[in-house]
Amino acid sequence: MRRTRNPFPALAVALALGAAPAAGQSLSAQQERRAEVDALLAELSQPELPTWQAVEQKIFAVWEKSGSDTVDLLLQRGQEALEAEELDKAVEHFSAAIDHAPGFAEAYHGRASVHFQQEEFGLALSDLERALALNPRHFGAMTGMGVVLEQLGEYQLALDILRAAQKINPHRETITESVERLEYQLGDARL
Repeated sequence: MRRTRNPFPALAVALALGAAPAAGQSLSAQQERRAEVDALLAELSQPELPTWQAVEQKIFAVWEKSGSDTVDLLLQRGQEALEAEELDKAVEHFSAAIDHAPGFAEAYHGRASVHFQQEEFGLALSDLERALALNPRHFGAMTGMGVVLEQLGEYQLALDILRAAQKINPHRETITESVERLEYQLGDARL
């Protein structure tokens, strides 16, 4: 097994920190938002949760609110363009959201999704690393990073980040399948 240096040092730091406050929100709004996400993530981490999809959607609904109507609209337009496979438009909208609110993790996560579809893996990793620095518990960004790292042949790093995502959200079959596949590929389920 090949041992590689972690090319994503900010990722390790980000995983140890709490989520950054959303742009444009007062301190009390930030505290309420964080408390709401804390409670939802605690609920989501329960392996036998029958309503996990609803809880997951509530988490994303909170994360998608920047505190600015303009930035929220840019995020929505970016998501719509991504779904319509209008990738250049999607990048423009997500980039505009980032310009207006550089502390808004969800805009980086959205732009990373576009870069991944464009097979711009370095750009995708950069945006995912930034999203995780801002929101270290973003299991969607962790999953995306695991997928990109696997594409690049960084199997141990991919496994590590996917396991971290799995601890936060143990319900996504795609994460479990990826973890199992990488464990098998690396030859040790205890890595």
